[in-house]
Amino acid sequence: MRIVILFLFVTFHFVQVDAQLDKLKKSINNTSKTISQTTKDAKEIKESVAPTPKTSSSSSKSSASEKSTSSNSSTANVTHFYIRPDGKGKDATKEAPAKDIAAIAMSIKAGDVVHIAAGVYTSKADQSSDVFSVPFSIIGGYSPDFSKRDPWGQYKTIFSGTNDISKGLTTERIGILTDKGYKDWKGEILIDGIIIDNGARNYYSDAKEEFIRRKASAEKGLNPTPNTPGIKIRTGSGTKVIVKNCVITNTAPTQGALDVQVGKDGSAIIENNLIVNNTGEGIMCKSNHHGATGQPSYTVRNNTILFSWKYDAIGSFGGNSIMFDNALTLVAENNVFGFSDYGGVNNIKQCKTVTLKNNLFVGHKKYDYQEYATGLKLDEMEDYANYVTRESGNNYSQEIKLDVNKPWAEKYFGRVEISRAEVDAAAKVSNSGANQLRSMFGLPLQASSVSKDAEIWLHRMALEDAVKLGLSTYGKGSGCKKPVL
Repeated sequence: MRIVILFLFVTFHFVQVDAQLDKLKKSINNTSKTISQTTKDAKEIKESVAPTPKTSSSSSKSSASEKSTSSNSSTANVTHFYIRPDGKGKDATKEAPAKDIAAIAMSIKAGDVVHIAAGVYTSKADQSSDVFSVPFSIIGGYSPDFSKRDPWGQYKTIFSGTNDISKGLTTERIGILTDKGYKDWKGEILIDGIIIDNGARNYYSDAKEEFIRRKASAEKGLNPTPNTPGIKIRTGSGTKVIVKNCVITNTAPTQGALDVQVGKDGSAIIENNLIVNNTGEGIMCKSNHHGATGQPSYTVRNNTILFSWKYDAIGSFGGNSIMFDNALTLVAENNVFGFSDYGGVNNIKQCKTVTLKNNLFVGHKKYDYQEYATGLKLDEMEDYANYVTRESGNNYSQEIKLDVNKPWAEKYFGRVEISRAEVDAAAKVSNSGANQLRSMFGLPLQASSVSKDAEIWLHRMALEDAVKLGLSTYGKGSGCKKPVL
């Protein structure tokens, strides 16, 4: 059974949030709508990294992989590798694919492209994390023979893992960190059509999977819930980053579920991604260069970001759709920023070159836009935002429909939130010997620990439910669409 949520924000008066949530809970309907759309940029990107025609395989390493010349890479010879769950060995050709990207990690060179067929991947020995220091591209969503792609439909390429303390790592699920070994690499890093679902990597309080735990349990043999991104990319100077057609869900990072940091004269395009049910920031845009010139540029467009939670139940950070550094330029257009514990756009670092166009803001609890400690509602942004450029405009709020699983929605909208102040007030100062000694020297007294906590925190969302949220159009056509490739 599913619930369709109606939500209308006209003036964004936040005193009305409770009433609107009540109205939202009562609105039930069965709706699922798939709208497909492709963009010119998507077509160009696809053509630039399309698999090369089949070649005869050989036992030698040089001829076992397919090679082509790429104008997007600083490397003349680009190797195309192929991955499939039932693969074997290290040839990684279409005819003889490898079984996991970790199997060919030592063979990947700068500029190479890895094509991954549908399936669930947990990395070598279920270590649940793949981190690389070489700049290359990853393209998922292929049919078993690599002839077709449908990354959000029939051919899902899912990166998941385990919470087993003896196997799983807690680093980012996919990491491409090249700023040390390739600090001046002028090529392109593309991640396209990958699904990150950290549900299996999280440590939940019980079998209901309603509350994540941040500390490991050696007794139970469980890792802490990873506080790292689903996808993390960090580059040096001149590198171009593209992240598109990806889904990130059930991650619990300190900062971005999608965390991108580019260097001097670098750029990033973040396009047509679905980021839903994560802690921290949905998208975190960072600068790896802080000089007066050469600041990196970001284009963030056609993304849907929903249900961004605070870091934890009493946390005072996280819970924004997007956040960014000050030493960069950012254009965000045609995105859906929805249902965050704090806000839509967090510019507390005061980036002075922010352009916001045609974005849908809906359901945020504290603000739509923030520059200083004071958050602004959408209708206040034009008057009081200091760092939003004159090119900005047509940002709006409008009734939307969300096809959300009913039990999940009831837990989310029915949760009781607590504050740091409530927890501090519940703590009691003990009359221990240690506190008597601290008092003699004028030191702060130590309070006892308290068990005050929320009952629901980042409860797991089924992947099929998450993907449904990316298959509908919202408002005036904002947000992501099912990739058409």
